[in-house]
Amino acid sequence: MSIDTIFTFLESCYQVCFDLIATPSKRTYFLYMLTSLPIVYFIYKKQKKQSFLKFLLPKKVWLGKSAFVDYYFIAFNSIVKILLIAPLFIFGFKLAFHTTEYMNRWFGYEQIQLSMFSTMIAYTIGLSIFGDFVTYLIHLAMHKVPFLWEFHKTHHSATTMNPFTQYRIHPVELIINNLGAILTFGLMTGVFDYLSASQISKWTFAGVNVFTLMFNFWGANLRHSHVQFKFYNFLEYIFISPVQHQIHHSDKPEHYDKNLGSKFAVWDWIFGTLIRSKEVKRLHFGLGKKDNQNYASFLQNLLNPFKNMLGYK
Repeated sequence: MSIDTIFTFLESCYQVCFDLIATPSKRTYFLYMLTSLPIVYFIYKKQKKQSFLKFLLPKKVWLGKSAFVDYYFIAFNSIVKILLIAPLFIFGFKLAFHTTEYMNRWFGYEQIQLSMFSTMIAYTIGLSIFGDFVTYLIHLAMHKVPFLWEFHKTHHSATTMNPFTQYRIHPVELIINNLGAILTFGLMTGVFDYLSASQISKWTFAGVNVFTLMFNFWGANLRHSHVQFKFYNFLEYIFISPVQHQIHHSDKPEHYDKNLGSKFAVWDWIFGTLIRSKEVKRLHFGLGKKDNQNYASFLQNLLNPFKNMLGYK
């Protein structure tokens, strides 16, 4: 392997990390961080126990041991994304193509074509709902299937949370999550490509979902944070608020396996896994005192799932 190849690879890894704040499809996009500031300031004004800067950037949250585990996973997973996940996106486009072809074979060529505008509106709504439901099912499996929970523990081992804790994900879970997203994209894109008689480029389908854009603008990055941003009670039956997701990270047993939805709370409401913000007064994050000690470092989080599955202590 030449020096140029190594530098190109490292540059690609750096770009993956940099994209977390430079790409609109990411919750940590710098513009979403800025649009969250008025929300944070509003919540700060209600308590006002310290300066706004200290409230916004507490040292323990951003520079504590748990936070650095988040950052190490971002760096490590950039390698995983380049080597393993990026090639999988080609499969998503191939799945879309074959889905369209199969629908042509089963139902014949679409006679009544959706307009480009109608297709994009219907596709956006369909992908948002179906994609969120698939995400809920994968997340539910991560909590209920013992060997999957071993890998998902890494995400829940965070004892403090900042917006980048979202990316504190074990590589095995990262691959599973991306496979789910790619399958969802491929199937939905194929169906709507058929309905529009292939009027729209598949790269257009791959653009930023307008609902995701709205979701990210409205404080989505506060879900993994110390800032307690609640929605009105009735809205928390429909959408997951930042505090509801923080409840999901609680170390109390009664909060385990609750609020599993990504954007929508309706799945939790339907399947009985919903807790609303007003039902919880105090929160502590993590796996509980005993497990927190076993998942305190980056290497512990990376290796313990395999050790636990093999029965090593």
